[in-house]
Amino acid sequence: MSTLLHIDSSPLYGRSVSRQLTGAFVTEWKSSHPDGIVIDRDLTATPIPPVNAGWVGAAFAPEDARTPEQRQLLVLSDTLLKEIEQANEYVIGVPMHNFGVPSVLKLWIDQIARVGKTFAYSDGVPKGLLTGKKATFIIATGGIYDAQTKMASFNFVEPYLRSVFGFLGVTDTTFLTAGGTAALNYGQDREAFLAPHLQAVQAHAQTI
Repeated sequence: MSTLLHIDSSPLYGRSVSRQLTGAFVTEWKSSHPDGIVIDRDLTATPIPPVNAGWVGAAFAPEDARTPEQRQLLVLSDTLLKEIEQANEYVIGVPMHNFGVPSVLKLWIDQIARVGKTFAYSDGVPKGLLTGKKATFIIATGGIYDAQTKMASFNFVEPYLRSVFGFLGVTDTTFLTAGGTAALNYGQDREAFLAPHLQAVQAHAQTI
């Protein structure tokens, strides 16, 4: 049975382009997978603390040697790991914040990037453990950062996500970007702007 992990990271909710597009993806995916399961994770509604020394010590301690305090520190991480391990497909909404990913998404990545869980080292060589997964990243950017544009070098979203998920073993990735969303703040018709992006998202959802 197919399981989709649906993650949103925009704080804008009703005004969010990335949320509207991930929502369209999920609707289309459900239509193509009537028996599938969808796990929803709203990162802006999930309090995720930053990684600290105690968390690192707990994560690297052998499971059978962890103290009750260390196990408690990893409760949220363990929950998020179960979600990402259970799902075989991911759709992740990512608004660009200051040329990178939102802070809540980075906090989530820090919680699921765990040695022995999502990656390991063999003779000093890293190996991703999240194999056989597919990820679709739906990105919304205020400006235009496409390749060959003057602002392309400012786009740290796709390179970062491709690198970190590849490190964890997720190499079957698709990036769908709605660039130029700032125009919506200056009178651009929302339906007209979203139409081609909705079409691209829905078409892709039908293929996986």
